[in-house]
Amino acid sequence: MLSRVANSIYWLGRYLERAENYARFIDVNINLSMDLPPDMSEQWEPLVLATGDHEQFKTKNVDFDRVNVIQFLAFDSENSNSIISSIKFARENARIIRENLTKETWEKLNELYHFVNKKATKKEWKTEDLRIFFESVKNQILLLYGLAESTVARTEGWYFRQLGMYLERADKTSRILDVKYHIILPSSSMIGTPLDFLHWTALLKSVTAFNTYRRIYGNIDSSNVVEFLVLNKYFPRSMFYCLVEAEKCLHKISGGTSSGYSNSAEKSIGEIRSKLEFADVSDVINSGLHEYLDDMQLRINKISNEIEGNFFRIKDNFVSQINEQE
Repeated sequence: MLSRVANSIYWLGRYLERAENYARFIDVNINLSMDLPPDMSEQWEPLVLATGDHEQFKTKNVDFDRVNVIQFLAFDSENSNSIISSIKFARENARIIRENLTKETWEKLNELYHFVNKKATKKEWKTEDLRIFFESVKNQILLLYGLAESTVARTEGWYFRQLGMYLERADKTSRILDVKYHIILPSSSMIGTPLDFLHWTALLKSVTAFNTYRRIYGNIDSSNVVEFLVLNKYFPRSMFYCLVEAEKCLHKISGGTSSGYSNSAEKSIGEIRSKLEFADVSDVINSGLHEYLDDMQLRINKISNEIEGNFFRIKDNFVSQINEQE
């Protein structure tokens, strides 16, 4: 497969997953704000912190209120990570490799782009109940995943898309847990109160994990939530699960085995997978949850950079080697 084609497929997976994550946690925060006591103000700044675009937001807005944050995270085309930008970039990558996609996939992605763009150009959204809109964005992206699952051959292209999707999902799970744990978590005097329950429930719903968590653990407990979202081996949005699946994709692409590694990307992802596989939740919390998750995010960024170097810049590296030999 040409490196430019692989690159576009990989980023198609990442951008769709990014847009779906943004739609989910904005929707959850809207619902949470309706359940808060009357004397408590809505908290929107943590959502911006979760995306890593806090400084960019502050250059354009003064207040972290509902309208400003939703505009920035959903409809701001100047924010390269917003929902509309992510879907636009996903559509552009799909257009470049259109011959590698099924007809249904292209049509549904195109529909999604025009659906979001139409909402962004209408200022009425500022006074609307946007829960239906964000639910629709999530469902349309899940439909695209379902189409791919049922119609795409398991060749290199499939594994590059899955690789991008799982790396993005692992990163977003870590960011949501990190920011919500430090910003939204009530003071120690409020632990165990109904408000504490609301906040942890919102965190779990941000990654569509609430019902599954309750079936496994029952009561809401902070250490159990951390264990579930970081270390669980079976939940599709836990960091460990995502990185295991991403590692499998890398081995399929490179033709390597599940043991050892054949390139630097496989080595790095094997290291982080092993770190999570043999970790205990008490080790995670005792070492400092923020520090632990921050280290995970840096490692995931490193893996992404090494995937870029190993698979998408091969031609450039080959040319440079020829030039050095001459």
